[in-house]
Amino acid sequence: MSNFLYYLAAFALVLGSLIIVHEFGHFIVARWAGVKVLRFSVGFGRALWSRKFGRDATEWAIGIFPLGGYVKMLDEREGDVAPDELHRSFNRQPVLWRMAIVVAGPLANFLLAILLYWGVFWHGTEELRPVLGAPVAASAAAAAGIENGERVLKVAGESVETWQDMRWALLRRAVGQDSIDLEVINARNEIAIHRLDVSSARESGWEGDALEKMGIGFYRPQIRPVLDKISPDSAAASAGLQPGDEVLAIGDKRISTWSDVVQTVRQSPEKPLDFDILRDGQHVMARVTPIAVEERGRQIGRIGASVADSGQSRIDLMTTVRYGPIAALGKAVWETWDKSAFSLVMIGKMITGEVSWRNISGPVTIADYAGQSARLGLDYYLKFLALVSISLGVLNLLPIPILDGGHLLYYVVEIIKRGPLSERTMEIGQQIGLALLLMLMAFAFYNDINRLISG
Repeated sequence: MSNFLYYLAAFALVLGSLIIVHEFGHFIVARWAGVKVLRFSVGFGRALWSRKFGRDATEWAIGIFPLGGYVKMLDEREGDVAPDELHRSFNRQPVLWRMAIVVAGPLANFLLAILLYWGVFWHGTEELRPVLGAPVAASAAAAAGIENGERVLKVAGESVETWQDMRWALLRRAVGQDSIDLEVINARNEIAIHRLDVSSARESGWEGDALEKMGIGFYRPQIRPVLDKISPDSAAASAGLQPGDEVLAIGDKRISTWSDVVQTVRQSPEKPLDFDILRDGQHVMARVTPIAVEERGRQIGRIGASVADSGQSRIDLMTTVRYGPIAALGKAVWETWDKSAFSLVMIGKMITGEVSWRNISGPVTIADYAGQSARLGLDYYLKFLALVSISLGVLNLLPIPILDGGHLLYYVVEIIKRGPLSERTMEIGQQIGLALLLMLMAFAFYNDINRLISG
């Protein structure tokens, strides 16, 4: 229950902050244009809470349905307007002001993403180095000759420092290329170039983990299964395990690395396991029953013990990425632009059928990722928040009636024909836009439910 509440809180913070920022963009530019704002609502439907503030007595409200929000402005198309306030009506504003008010919402989301990235890049983050594990047999990575422990230096000539940099560079290029050159360095300090076939990611419509389909996985060092910290009141503590114990076997399975311990424990929730321990040069037997915990909708086992860190492996596998304030701002702007452009490319390929509609995520998946990123640390959570903010900005700029991009399309047509569209035309457009939006939401919820069922 506590895990559910944690994920719910992380999701609520993501959703609430992005809605507020988006709508505040509309609100502040409307005020600059002299338009009277009647209501600022986070959520739709009946108000759970509302108060009026300011010179215009703007109503600030929280609606019962939280998936969205709106800014209601004075408008002759939605009710009578007093003669002395006609100049403050939205529909009486010059078309360029109306366009500025509409585009301000998505722009606020992009600015939020830049601000978040800037803070994270300036503060610095500890990230995984792009060190490759042994490739999956008969995979594209195996065919390319990738070896266990090789560190990627460049992807198609672009230098990469972290696993995320490498992943992103591969995905961007895999959209339009069949093969990509990876420049790597191995443990013998030899540099090699592997030509990786990336077409397998496109063949499946980009469903699932694209790197996994290519056979690429992260390097897992051969860490000795020596226990370090034992959590109080844990299964390990109850069984009498101690720091410094080396796990030799669990049941009939010989143990050689810490990953063997983790894999066996995770697969055995609430099942007694017989640990063969080497302690001070002597064999000790201990029966440990892993506690069952929920992870992404399924039960796994945990015993509450960590592995002793040799120190060297962490230095080899982790790196701290930090920029100065100016460089961090430039990096933040580029990151926001790059991800926005990639989102548009993927949306276009989704329309043409090259990308599966199963990639659309709804609130359940977003809540899951929000909780996972929050558990990883503040920097991961802020980067996830920035990514969702970019997605929200891009989505709202699509030329679909009812979205901000649809209104912008109306105003562009108005400029071209030197007059507003008819009320009937806009009404039909709103109905089409609503149908498309409901269809999109249906896909998202279906995909969420399907992921929960299939795990």
